[in-house]
Amino acid sequence: MSSITREAVESCLRQFTDPHLNQDPVSAGCVREIDIQGERVSVRLQLGYAAGLFKSGWAQMLQMALENLDGVSQAKVEIDCEIAAHKAQAQVPALANVKNVIAVASGKGGVGKSTTAANLALALAREGAKVGILDADIYGPSQGIMFGIPEGTRPLVKDQKWFVPLKAHGVEVMSMAFLTDDNTPMVWRGPMVSGALLQLITQTAWGDLDYLVVDMPPGTGDIQLTLAQKVPVAGAVIVTTPQDLALLDAKKGVEMFRKVNIPVLGVVENMAVHICSNCGHAEHLFGEGGGEKLAAQYGVELLASLPLSMAIRIQSDGGTPTTVADPQSQIAMLYQQAARCVGARIALSEQTAAAMPNIVISDD
Repeated sequence: MSSITREAVESCLRQFTDPHLNQDPVSAGCVREIDIQGERVSVRLQLGYAAGLFKSGWAQMLQMALENLDGVSQAKVEIDCEIAAHKAQAQVPALANVKNVIAVASGKGGVGKSTTAANLALALAREGAKVGILDADIYGPSQGIMFGIPEGTRPLVKDQKWFVPLKAHGVEVMSMAFLTDDNTPMVWRGPMVSGALLQLITQTAWGDLDYLVVDMPPGTGDIQLTLAQKVPVAGAVIVTTPQDLALLDAKKGVEMFRKVNIPVLGVVENMAVHICSNCGHAEHLFGEGGGEKLAAQYGVELLASLPLSMAIRIQSDGGTPTTVADPQSQIAMLYQQAARCVGARIALSEQTAAAMPNIVISDD
């Protein structure tokens, strides 16, 4: 019987691709320890993104592969998750406890952006991350309803300076809707809206969060520029439908984030297909393949393609979005996959930034 070597273990691990990092564990730098004791092999991996629902199956698959190696009688694979902080977070004192900020944006309204933001935040929390969501859609805040927070609920004030975010479904939530009457429209000009956003950002006492999801208003206006200039955003998710008009505006959203040097983590396509509840006939009411084309055009990932579903609407309106209302459903699984991919894209961008050399200019 041949003796097992570290090279053989690494070669075995290289045969498997992490579906979220699109790399094998060795190339992705996930291997933290390989311990070989005779015929027993122990491997410890560390993922840079929240993957609580994925890591046990991933570990089992790798363990079975290692036990099939010649010379191995027993293998053990342990996987943990360690989410790194965006290096620029310390620049904003109010976000000192927040590791990564994710902007969820769309070029136009009515494409399911807020629903996507809510389910993305809840999916990240289900994966084991500590998550908050900021409703930055000042004119039309909706996260309070989606998270089932009763009308008229107000946040506590700490030290006469900080708003304490509310908590629902394990996620910290802050919204302009908590500070105003639900029936009062925000008849404000741009500077007032930007000021309100900055107040929400700089005066909210967020806990220790791995991710803060920001539900942006539609378009490419004052709030988007304010967020880009004042907040170190780790990346943006663009939400669209397959409709040509929505895609046209979504392209503007992608271009805007590129101009302000915020990475686009991927595209979520909503209302991709409608399946008749009576006969099961599938029909692409808003066009077909639009999200995939947009993602391909800009070299980003299509994170999810979600159907036009009455269940998504009913569950969101009822204060329990799909990810928590029906966590085992196919739609919930699509949100979970998207959440893991978003976390993985951020982890990869952090690795790339860390690998960049520091350029120093001196008089010598």
